[in-house]
Amino acid sequence: MQTRNVKGAIDQETRCRHYHGKNDRIAIKFYCCGEYYACYKCHAEHGCGNTKVWPREKFDQAAILCGSCGTELTINAYLNSGASCPKCDANFNPGCSLHHHLYFQK
Repeated sequence: MQTRNVKGAIDQETRCRHYHGKNDRIAIKFYCCGEYYACYKCHAEHGCGNTKVWPREKFDQAAILCGSCGTELTINAYLNSGASCPKCDANFNPGCSLHHHLYFQK
């Protein structure tokens, strides 16, 4: 699994001190720096300081990491996943959709 490369992660499923519920198991590669972070708050604390969201024309890029199986998902695959990993069926936190505007262009 690739969690060792997820900044802010406190466990093997990419949870962090901000979001550590049962279904908090994704990490997001930030467009601005190309690094995986457990959440936007982790990026604000330890990131590049130049936050930029993914432009719509790049939603075919792998930028979401399933903390359960380590699969990298494209943004489109993640947004269309129904809040579960298409590879291992692990549930994602559906509440993450409230933060999509912090990661992805509307």
